[in-house]
Amino acid sequence: MKQWLMLVYKIPREPTAGRVYVWRKLQQLGAVLLQDAVWVLPYTSRTQHQFQWLATEIEEIGGEATLWRSEFALDGQEEGLVQRFEAEVNETYRQILKALKGRKANLPALARQYQQAQARDYFHSELGKQVRQTLLAARGGSSGEE
Repeated sequence: MKQWLMLVYKIPREPTAGRVYVWRKLQQLGAVLLQDAVWVLPYTSRTQHQFQWLATEIEEIGGEATLWRSEFALDGQEEGLVQRFEAEVNETYRQILKALKGRKANLPALARQYQQAQARDYFHSELGKQVRQTLLAARGGSSGEE
């Protein structure tokens, strides 16, 4: 059974810049929305550090934030959540593969997009490995592990 981090927060409606900042940060981290203002990430020291910083930033803009470490108590719920994480990152990987098939693929931009997706790939997607190999081949690199 995996451990999870849940961030529960409340931010004043005005000014809206704070709400937008928090939402963008959650998207960048690859967090999944469970319910209104309840976001989850798999527990690692890195994700805990990132959520702690975000909780601090939420409080600095006048909001409230609570960070929980938890486990699922009911069978099957964890698998569904893992699938949500995988689906989101795999969609990005599919977009990269599609762009790589284009005539004028912008390899540096696609490599950056891959790195951003990889940072959110908490469950090591097979599609991510395929994207890595395709990027390496497209730039003429080796396909072996670095």
